[in-house]
Amino acid sequence: MNIEKFLGHHGINANPFAAEEASLDPVLDRMIDGTPMHPDYAKILGRLDKPSSAVVFGEKGSGKTAIRRMIERHIARHNQAQEHDRVLLVPYDDLNPILDHMTRLYRGDEQAMLDHFGLADHQDAILGRAVTRFLDALLAPDSENAADAPLPTDTWTRLRKTGRDQRADLLILAAYYDQPASGSSAARFNTLRKRLRLGWKTPHQATLQAGILLLIAGALLAIGSALELGNPIALVPATGVSLATGIALIALWTWKRATLWTRCRHIAKELRPIDRSVEELMAMLGKVSPADLARQPLTRKPLPIDGPKHADDGRYRLTKRLIDALELLDYRGILVLMDRVDEPTVISGNPTRMRPLIWPIFDNKFFQQPGVGLKLLLPIELRHLLFRESQEFFQEARLDKQGLVDRLSWTGATLYDLCSSRLRACQPSGGGGGTDFYLVNLFDEDVTTPMLVDALDQMHQPRDAFKFVYDVIQEHCRRVPEDEENFRIPRLTLDNARQRQAQRVQDLYRGLSPA
Repeated sequence: MNIEKFLGHHGINANPFAAEEASLDPVLDRMIDGTPMHPDYAKILGRLDKPSSAVVFGEKGSGKTAIRRMIERHIARHNQAQEHDRVLLVPYDDLNPILDHMTRLYRGDEQAMLDHFGLADHQDAILGRAVTRFLDALLAPDSENAADAPLPTDTWTRLRKTGRDQRADLLILAAYYDQPASGSSAARFNTLRKRLRLGWKTPHQATLQAGILLLIAGALLAIGSALELGNPIALVPATGVSLATGIALIALWTWKRATLWTRCRHIAKELRPIDRSVEELMAMLGKVSPADLARQPLTRKPLPIDGPKHADDGRYRLTKRLIDALELLDYRGILVLMDRVDEPTVISGNPTRMRPLIWPIFDNKFFQQPGVGLKLLLPIELRHLLFRESQEFFQEARLDKQGLVDRLSWTGATLYDLCSSRLRACQPSGGGGGTDFYLVNLFDEDVTTPMLVDALDQMHQPRDAFKFVYDVIQEHCRRVPEDEENFRIPRLTLDNARQRQAQRVQDLYRGLSPA
């Protein structure tokens, strides 16, 4: 008997237990709007009107990515339903572009890059993604990011009514951090500048134009005086003044451009995770008034590259400016979702490489920023390393205040409910919200719910539970001929699969077999 025929007899139109990766799981897509799958989900999510932090450790396959996807969907629904108290979702789960760019700065030395990756680098990377998503919503309303971050109909009116300093701060955030998926950041910067009504010409442009005009005027006066038959000497003083003033203005413009180049070079070195060249920064910041630029963070000489970037007040100020801009548009802040930290090529699942990357984040001030919620979904290997740290480390991190879930654990009962929910989600009645179909309905009458709960309890986590149920169904279908109408799994098949899968899980935890 094939599996499709067996499941079809029970009214199930797809295999609920075939997928092993949450990001590619079509059944999870059907379930994601339903009841939360894990009892700790509400604690991890927290209140969306007051974004808060949570630190979660879990085994591979324990449901971290599924929880991330549920939070993403929860926030999207919340933002669509609410006119106020919205929250800007900032995914921080694909670290490959950031780490690859940082590795190039260290000439390919991956370990040196990780050793010098600091909290300020995380702040820059998060601000880069947050500002980009915010500007997508402002300037690219048809983009996918804009759909997840709806804005009021009078958005531009609200922004223009703010003070000039606040509008200039938002413009400079775009110059620092905007990284659009398509198009250039300079083009978006110019569009934002016009929409915020921050002027068309800058002092640099006006100085250069005045100098050129005076030079032309002086040259014309000199030519005219030479051609005059009268007394050309009388025009020499005016000609000289025009030429001298023009040359002085061009020299002033040159000095200002050199100063701007130095400042942009410092900023480009400071924003290490952001792929921003000096030329790009000059093209954008050259259109900002020197007074607005002088009061911005990150314009001083940066720290040397051979040390980790510790957080300074500048990053917190920039984050606060973003939060203030969001609050004007009825957002309560940003929620950062960090996941899959073991997957980047530089890390390759190595806990000793994850440690220098993640440890700088464990800073109480960083966790407790008003309007910022950090959700860290971390591999269990980091938990083992974390609990070896000193008392001083825990005093600085204050993980007792960060919504800590030190192990994303599952009981046999929760796994049984999860498997039953997946079966109902694959029924054509529309996700099975009101049906009474449970996992035990696939088995003979001598197989009881407590037996299945006990068997699933030995699997410990969803991925292994799904492998176990899939193995049971597959074994039954292998033993039953096509012409035999036997659609109930006997207890013997359950016991055999239970023994095999329990041994596999034990070997996995002992490091004797791969996942």
